[in-house]
Amino acid sequence: MSLLEGKTLLVTGVLTDKSIAFHVARLAQEEGAQVILTAFGKGARLTAATARRLPQPVLGIEQLDVTDAGDLETLAERLGAYTEGLDGVVHSIGFASGRIMGGRFLEGQWEDVAVSLRTSAYSLQALAVAVSGLLRPGAGIVGLTFDGRFAWPVYDWMGVSKAAFEAVARYLARDLGPRGVRVNLVAAGPIKTTAAQAIPGFEAMEGSWAERAPLGWDSGDPEPAARAVVALASGWFPATTGEIVHVDGGVHAIG
Repeated sequence: MSLLEGKTLLVTGVLTDKSIAFHVARLAQEEGAQVILTAFGKGARLTAATARRLPQPVLGIEQLDVTDAGDLETLAERLGAYTEGLDGVVHSIGFASGRIMGGRFLEGQWEDVAVSLRTSAYSLQALAVAVSGLLRPGAGIVGLTFDGRFAWPVYDWMGVSKAAFEAVARYLARDLGPRGVRVNLVAAGPIKTTAAQAIPGFEAMEGSWAERAPLGWDSGDPEPAARAVVALASGWFPATTGEIVHVDGGVHAIG
């Protein structure tokens, strides 16, 4: 039996086939899941085109701006047109203006920081609440992070947002656990996604990662991180919640 046979997953963040979320959706389908995608604004056409590269047709693609109360309020109803319940939700959403990254931490203004925190951290709670009525017992919410324990080169306020994101996941794990819903994160090493390459000075983060990683690291390969997301969304970790699984070649463990 496949890992996700008979399951239904909601996957956010599919933009191109370089997206970690794309590979999550692909692997989920290969493991037997039905997949629903979300799309955002002008990127909706790109999401729809990329979805056609998946092994199977998706159940649907729904508009979702996680900062739009209307989108969030109607999301569950719109998803109900495709499924009676969700077994997994993948959060692959984040944004910070270039004005508060690339070595501009001290220049950061609250208006830009607030957008980053809302989009990249608060959105995990907002999305979980929006779909809470559809979450089946045993469902897994999985988010993607970039180890929020450290001050990384050029990451600046997005790094702060990721630290907040990780805290939000722990509190969600606390409050959703009694309902049988698990909340976990995957901390991936640097991957050359479209979003990552838009970070000013991304190469400074990528740096000598491959040399420092005991297992080595291929920043052009999103699949290892995607596999971890799929595994955590499945029922193979029934007693694991509030966890951060590092998929970074082992860099997090090396002094």
